[in-house]
Amino acid sequence: MEALRAFKKAGTLGDAEANYRVGLLYARGEGVLHSMSDAVASYRLSAAQGHVEAQYQLGLIHLRGVEKQSVRNSPELWLQAAAQANRRATQETCELIFPNGLAVEGDPTSALYWLGMAADAGKPEAQAVLADCHRDGRGCEQDYARARRLYLLAARQGIAAAQFGLGEMTFRGLGGEVDLKAAAEWYEKAAAGGNARALVALGMMHLSGQGRPPDPQQAARLFTKAAEQGEIKALFALGEMYLSGQGVPEDLHRAETCLRRAAKRDYLPAIIKLAELYTRGKGVEPDLREAAVLYRRAAELGDVESQFIVGRLYAIGAGVPADLGQAGQWFLRAAQQGHVTAAHNIATCYAKGMGVQRDLAQAVKWYKVAAGAGISAAQVQLGRIYLAGEGVPRDCGLAADWLGKALESGDPEAKTVLALLHLQGDEPDPSRAEQLLRQAAEQGHAPAAMQLGQLYSGKYAPAASAGDPLRWYRKAAEKGHADAQFTLGMLYLNGQGVDVDAEEAAIWFEKAAHSDHPGAQFQFAMMYCTGQGLPKDLGQAVVWYELAAQLGHRVAQYNLAIMLSKGQGCAPDQSKALSYFTLAADQGLVEAQLVLGEAYRLGRGVEPDQKAARHWYELAVSQGNQMASKMLLEHFKDRPGPKSSQPSTVP
Repeated sequence: MEALRAFKKAGTLGDAEANYRVGLLYARGEGVLHSMSDAVASYRLSAAQGHVEAQYQLGLIHLRGVEKQSVRNSPELWLQAAAQANRRATQETCELIFPNGLAVEGDPTSALYWLGMAADAGKPEAQAVLADCHRDGRGCEQDYARARRLYLLAARQGIAAAQFGLGEMTFRGLGGEVDLKAAAEWYEKAAAGGNARALVALGMMHLSGQGRPPDPQQAARLFTKAAEQGEIKALFALGEMYLSGQGVPEDLHRAETCLRRAAKRDYLPAIIKLAELYTRGKGVEPDLREAAVLYRRAAELGDVESQFIVGRLYAIGAGVPADLGQAGQWFLRAAQQGHVTAAHNIATCYAKGMGVQRDLAQAVKWYKVAAGAGISAAQVQLGRIYLAGEGVPRDCGLAADWLGKALESGDPEAKTVLALLHLQGDEPDPSRAEQLLRQAAEQGHAPAAMQLGQLYSGKYAPAASAGDPLRWYRKAAEKGHADAQFTLGMLYLNGQGVDVDAEEAAIWFEKAAHSDHPGAQFQFAMMYCTGQGLPKDLGQAVVWYELAAQLGHRVAQYNLAIMLSKGQGCAPDQSKALSYFTLAADQGLVEAQLVLGEAYRLGRGVEPDQKAARHWYELAVSQGNQMASKMLLEHFKDRPGPKSSQPSTVP
C-alpha cells in the first residue's frame, strides 16, 4: 500500500514510470483489488508520457479486451462478499470505488495506435504483435509487406513469436512465394526460443517430409516439448502417433492420456478421435456409451458431422436410449449447418412424424435441400410425393423431373417409381415402364421385380410384351420382399399359374409372416388350423392369428376371437374374445357384428344390453346383411330396420 501511495504521488507530478508502476499494481492485484480498468487508466497516463512498456501493455489490453475479473481479489467477488456479509455494497458504491468500471472493451483502433507507438520506439514484442495484426487484418487492412517488415525487425532481436510468424508467412506463401525450406529455418529459430507453436509446425514438417527430411522420431521429440507447454495441437499429434506407433512405440495408454488432455480443453479433433477410438475399440473394448458422450460433446461444440452421428445414435439406440425426438433435433441442427444426409434424415422424420410433429411442408423443404445436393434417395422421395400429391399439389411433371435426376445416378428405386408414373400417370407408357422395371430388377432391386411380376400378371395396363410373373415374384421373394413372398404363397395355395403345392405355399407364407406381413400371418395361421401344408396345430394357429390381429387384420381378429371364446388351442378367455370381436366389427366385418349383436341380445359373456345389440345389428344391416335385418324384425319389432347407418351410442 505504501508503494502505491508513493507511485501515485510521483505520478501526479508527471513521472511516467510511476504511473506505469501504479498500473502494474492494479493489473497484478498487489496491495489493491485487482482491476484491469484501473490499470488501463494508469497505463494510459504513462503511455501518453512516452513510456514504451505502458504503450505495449495498453495495446495488448485493448487488442484482447478484458472481461469482468473472476480472480481471488476482483471487484466482482468483493461485491459478492460484501453482499453476503449484509453490508451496504450497492452498484453505486462499486461505481464510487471503481470509477473506471469492471471491464475493458476490446478496441482494435486504440490497440493499433499504442502498439504502433511502442513498435516505433523499437520494442520488438510490440513489433511482433503488430505484425500479427497486419498479417491477419485485425483492426486494419491486411498488409503482408508491412507484416513481414515488422516480423523481421523483431525476429532479428530474437523474438520467437516473430520468427514463428515469418515461418508461417513463408510456409503459406503470404506476400511471396511458398518456400518450405526457409519456413523450416524460421520455425527452427523460433523452436530454439521455446515457441510451442513453432515446435508443432516443425514437427509436422518432419512428420510429412515437407521442407525437412521425413523423421517421425524427431517429430515426436518436438511434439513432446510442445506438449510439455500444454500446446493442444502437440498433444493431439502425439496422441495419434502413440495410437499408430509412428515415431514412438505404440502405447494406447499414452495415446489416450494425450488425447484426453487435449479434449479437456475442448479441442474438437481430440474429442472426435477419442470417440472414434471407443466406437471401433482399437486395443480397447468398444464402449458406445463413452463414444456417445464424446460425440455429443463435439456436437454441442458445433461439429456438424458429430451432430449427424449423435442423431443416428439416438435413432438406433446405440450408446444412448433410443429417442427419435433427440434424433430429430440433432439431424435438424446438422442439416441447418449444411449436412445433406442429415437434411434427408430430418425430411424423413417430418414426412413420417418420427420424433417430430408430422409436417409435409418441412419434409419437402429438407428433401429439396438433400436432393439439390445430389442425394438420389431424396430425389426419389420428392418424385413419390409429387406423384401422390401428398402435402403438395399432384404434379406428374415435377415428379418426373426429380425422378429423372435420380435416374442419372442409376438409382434402381428411381427407375421403379418412374415406372409407376408411366403406369399410373396422366399419359401411361407401359413399354417404358416395363423397360425401367427390368433394368431395376436386373440390378437386384426387389420392389422392381415385384412390380414387374404385377405388370405381367395384369394388374396394370397390358404389358408391352408377354412375361412370366412367377419368375419375377420369385426374384423379389428371394431378396426378402414380403409382399412378393405372400403373393407366391397365394399362387401355390390356389394353383394360379403353378400346380397347387400347399407345402411350398407354407414356406413362403412363413417367410413373409416373420417380416410382419399380416396377410401372410393370417394364411399361415389358417394352414395350422386346417392342417393344409403344415401339421395341424391349433396352438400355433392362435399365435399367428394374434400377431396378424395386432397388425389390424380383421378376419384374423375374428378367427382369434372365435378360438378364444371356445378355448381352441388356448385357454378360454371371453373378455379377450369380446375385445377382438369388437376390433373386427369396428373395421366393418359383418360376421363379427352379428356375433356381438347376438352376444349383447342374449347376454353371452356380457351383460345383456339391447341397445348395444341393436347397434351392431344396424351396422350389419347397413352393409346389406339379410340375417341382421331378420334379427331386427324378430327381436326389435318396434323398429324393423335401421333409420341410420350411424350408431347412436357405442357401447
